Amino acid sequence: MHEVETVFETIVKAAILLIELAGIIIIVISMIRGFIGYLRHQESTRIELAQGIMLGLEFKIGSEVLRSVIVSGWNELGTLAAIILLRSLLTFLLHWEIDVEEKRQAEKKRLQCELETSCPATAAALAAPDQPVSPATGKDV
Repeated sequence: MHEVETVFETIVKAAILLIELAGIIIIVISMIRGFIGYLRHQESTRIELAQGIMLGLEFKIGSEVLRSVIVSGWNELGTLAAIILLRSLLTFLLHWEIDVEEKRQAEKKRLQCELETSCPATAAALAAPDQPVSPATGKDV
């Protein structure tokens, strides 16, 4: 029976290392892509970087949950719970930041569209300035 436990523990530890390695690789690739996007002044860089970090953190959380299978004491379990909580909080904050950034970019696009004459709402407003125009369709309300 002891041999089965040893084999099980070895398999779990190997899985933990592979999952953590996957998370680290994802985060590093996301950082490199984010840096390149920053240098190119791409609008979507912040969102893509946050999504990559979030995905990497989810892999890291998964490895910590798997690690909880082989912990031997309450101290280790408490430490794992704290790590999982912190990583989950970071993931939540990244979700929030992505939402804020997507709303900011949508508002920026909407304002740019209003300034251009090719925007349906702007073109209709220029044609009939005293008529209210729907921003979604560009037609009179």
